[in-house]
Amino acid sequence: MKRTIHALLLSAGLLAAAAAMPTFLVGGLPVIRTATAGEKPPQEKKKPLFYRSPMNPAVTSPVPAKDEMGMDYIPVYADDDTTGPPGTVKIDPVMVQKIGVRTAMAMRRSMSHEVRTPARVAFNEASLSMVHSKFSGWAEKLFVSKTGQEVKKGQPLFSIYSPELVSTQEEYLLALANARILARSSLAEIREGAQRLVEATRSRLEFFDIPDAVINTLEKTGKIKRDITILSPYQGTVIRMGIRAGHYLTPKDELYRIADLSTVWVYADVYEDDLPWIRTGDRATMTVTTQPGTSFSGTVDYIYPYEEGETRTVKVRLVFRNRDFGLRPGMFAGVTIHASRRDNVLAVPSEAIVRSGTEALVFIRRGEGLFEPRKVVTGLVADGYTEIVSGLKEHETVVTSAQFLIDSESKLKEATAKMLEANAAAGKPAMKMDMNKDAKDAKNANNAKDGKAMKDMKTGTGKDRTPTTR
Repeated sequence: MKRTIHALLLSAGLLAAAAAMPTFLVGGLPVIRTATAGEKPPQEKKKPLFYRSPMNPAVTSPVPAKDEMGMDYIPVYADDDTTGPPGTVKIDPVMVQKIGVRTAMAMRRSMSHEVRTPARVAFNEASLSMVHSKFSGWAEKLFVSKTGQEVKKGQPLFSIYSPELVSTQEEYLLALANARILARSSLAEIREGAQRLVEATRSRLEFFDIPDAVINTLEKTGKIKRDITILSPYQGTVIRMGIRAGHYLTPKDELYRIADLSTVWVYADVYEDDLPWIRTGDRATMTVTTQPGTSFSGTVDYIYPYEEGETRTVKVRLVFRNRDFGLRPGMFAGVTIHASRRDNVLAVPSEAIVRSGTEALVFIRRGEGLFEPRKVVTGLVADGYTEIVSGLKEHETVVTSAQFLIDSESKLKEATAKMLEANAAAGKPAMKMDMNKDAKDAKNANNAKDGKAMKDMKTGTGKDRTPTTR
């Protein structure tokens, strides 16, 4: 009997020892695992410094608590503080993989940009010409009488009768006759004066834009022409007419407006974001709906120094060759400006930029699971990359995905750190806020009320006491 008791006690002791030691299975049977030499014992559970509200890091408690929504306070440990600027976050590597953190390196690259914008075709103002009569008279016959008509330089435009021109012809013939008579004078001054008079009257005819052929015919025949044909001084297309047969013309009247359509100007409206890319001389292509499949080539000619108030855009003028006259002033077009290429630009993927109010942030990977927020100044954006003007160095690694989760944790870290620094500077312990205070007060009030009610029932003074009948 004693042997049986001893065996039972020994078995119970072995089982208790086995329960206190780690075990593993071999062949389906539990085997006790003993600690080997040099193996570190299990670390004790870390003790938190305090607990903070999950919604407001500034609200803390020295003991575990719950907020108004029943959420547990988050423990803050001594080793939660990471070295680095405020907001630096340390995340477990396993969690880094779970939330899908990806990174990229800040590199120098070449950036190019294409600006696409609607545009409007217009006349080349440098090739616009206006025809005026330099003397008064009546229009006799029109040789060019339609707008849109093509004219060449030296082509007859109209004929005009002018009393002023007739008198000038008479003066010229008289000057010629006088010069012939005085040519036999023995006085050189008289001969030279007569010749100067001829030159003066001829110059007057030339100033009236009378062709040399008409003046030479006048000299040979000696016959005054009643009406004179005015020739076109320009080549192009008539886009406006201010003359009709029989009209009385004065020098202030615009008779013809002629435009050279071999080149046209194109006005494009460019937004402020695209303006830094564009330079004078940049190549551009244009398409119009009237000629599908056809592309016109031109260049940026001028960038206007002011901004349109209503559209908040800047007007850019381009010049295009119009060889087949397919570009008509007034039509709308689509323009693509191939902006100048920028080389040796420090850039990161655009998704790495976190916009926070008026600031731009990136998160720098400083080590395994360690991320530092960094303010940067951004520049041009093109092809999925953003230029970094300042704040980053080449070959630094930035976070390109899940950075918004890191950013939220960073802000909590920074807010907690500022709160601790403020309390430490003031010499105060961490701010306490017992979220269960209201519940305790309510419970005490209810207990007091219940106690008073019981007392009233016993003494018979309670309002709810039910009267009894004897």
